[in-house]
Amino acid sequence: MLVILGFAMVATFMALIMTKRLTPLLALIIVPTVFGLFAGAGLGIGDMVLESIADMSSTAALLMFAIIYFGLMIDVGLFDKLVAGIVRLVGHDPAKVVLGTAILTGIISLDGDGSTTFIVVTAALLPVYQRLGLSPVVLTCVAGLTNGTLNIVPWGGPTARAAAALGVDASDVFVPMIPALAVGLAFVLAFAWLLGVSERRRLQREDPLRWGAENRRGGKRADGTTADAGTAASSPASPGGSGPRPGAGAAGSRPAPGGALRETPGGVAVLERDDDAPSLDGLADTVLDPNRPTLRPKLFWFNLSMTVAIMVLLVLDVLPLPYLFMVGSAIALVVNFPRVSDQAKMLSSHSSSVIAVVSMVLAAAVLTGVLSGTGMVDAMSQWLVAVIPDSMGPYLAVITGLISIPATFFMSNDAFYFGILPVLTETGAHYGIPAVDMARASITGQPVHMQSPLVPAILLLVSLAGVDLGDHHKKVLWRALIVSLVMLATGVLVGAIGFG
Repeated sequence: MLVILGFAMVATFMALIMTKRLTPLLALIIVPTVFGLFAGAGLGIGDMVLESIADMSSTAALLMFAIIYFGLMIDVGLFDKLVAGIVRLVGHDPAKVVLGTAILTGIISLDGDGSTTFIVVTAALLPVYQRLGLSPVVLTCVAGLTNGTLNIVPWGGPTARAAAALGVDASDVFVPMIPALAVGLAFVLAFAWLLGVSERRRLQREDPLRWGAENRRGGKRADGTTADAGTAASSPASPGGSGPRPGAGAAGSRPAPGGALRETPGGVAVLERDDDAPSLDGLADTVLDPNRPTLRPKLFWFNLSMTVAIMVLLVLDVLPLPYLFMVGSAIALVVNFPRVSDQAKMLSSHSSSVIAVVSMVLAAAVLTGVLSGTGMVDAMSQWLVAVIPDSMGPYLAVITGLISIPATFFMSNDAFYFGILPVLTETGAHYGIPAVDMARASITGQPVHMQSPLVPAILLLVSLAGVDLGDHHKKVLWRALIVSLVMLATGVLVGAIGFG
C-alpha cells in the first residue's frame, strides 16, 4: 500500500505542476499532506515536516543570501565593465562575437537566475548580431547551453533542490563537480567557437562582396589597412535566423546598419564601419541600465576583490556557504550603501526573488518529510531494488545521471528532484552508493533541462531573440546532450560519482 501511495503521490504532484493546475509551491504542500493523511500519518505529520524543514534550513539560507549578494553586485555595476569589455573585445568578428556570447552568459549566469541572464545577454548582444547579420538562433543556442551548464552552481535551483531533497550539504554536492563543470564549459566554448566560424563562413558564402573580397585580395583595403572577414557588418538576419539576403552587399544597395558602402578603385564593395563601438547604451531600463542610481563605480575594485575572495573561499570550503554569503551580503550592503534607509531599499528590491526561491525550498520539506516520515521512500526503494537487476545496482548513480537527461527535459526540476531522486537514492543506498554521489549525478542533465519548453526562462530567451523554439531545439539539443554526457563521464573519472 505504501508503494502505491508513494508512486501515486509523486505522479499526482508531477501531473498537477506539469498541467499547471497548481503552482509547484502549492503542490508541494497540498499533495503530500493529503497522501500523508491517507498513509496514516495523522497529527504526527507536523513533526515529520518540521524535522525536514530543519534539515533544509542551511540550503534555504544559502539561496537567500546568495541571491541578495549577486543581486547587489549587479545593482552596483560590478558586471557592467565586464559586459562592456566583452562587447568591445569581440568587435565585429562573427566567431569572436559568438564566443563572447558564451563568456558573457557565463558571467551573468553567476546570479543563478536564467531570466535575468537572458534579458541582459539579448539586450547587450542582439543588436550586434543584427548589425553583423548573424543568426539569432546561434545566440539562443549558445546562451541556453552556457546557462544550462552553469545551472549546477550551489545557489542555483537544481543543486539546491538535490541537496534539499536528500538532506545533504549543497557545497558537498557542488565542489567535487567543479572539474566536471570546467570540462563542460570547455565543450560549450568549443561549440560556441565552431558556431561562430560557421557563421563567418556562411556570411562569406552568401555575401562575398561584403565579407569575402578583401580576404581574397590579401586582406587589404584600398587604403592599405588590414581587414578580416568579421570587420564588415551585414544586413540584419531575417526572423528565424535565415541570415542576410544573397547579394545584399552589392554596390549601390541600401547601406547596412553597421556603416556605409563605398567602392574601391578595383571595383570591390567595402563596408566602412561607423565609429560607434558596441556599448551599454542599449540597456536602458534593464538591470544593466547605465544610468541607474545604484551604480558605485568608485567601489568597483573593492566589489570585484570581494567577489573573487568569496569564490576562492567557496572552492576551498573553509567556511559554510550560507555563512559565507551572509557575511558577503552584509559587507556589500554596508560598504556600498552606508545609509540605513538605502540598505532597506536594496534588500526590499530583491525580496520577491528571495521569497520565491526560499519558500519553494521550505515547501519541499512537506514532500520530503512525508515521504520519509510515513515510510513511503523505504517501501518504494525496496520495490525498486526487487525489480532492478542486481548487476545494475552498483551503477545506479550513473544510471541516475542518464535518467536525469530526459527526465528533467520532460518534467520540471521540482518533479524530478523532489519526486524521483529520493526514491532512486534510497535504492542506491542498498548498494552502498552515498546520497551525495546520487545528487551529483542528478545535476548533470541540466544542460538539456534548460532547453525544455517547461522552463519559462528559455521561452523568454527565444521570444526576446525572435527565434522559433523548434529552430532553437534543432541547434541546441544534441550539443546539450553531449555536454551532459561529458559532465557525467568527468564526474565518474574524477571520483565525484562513484559505484556501489
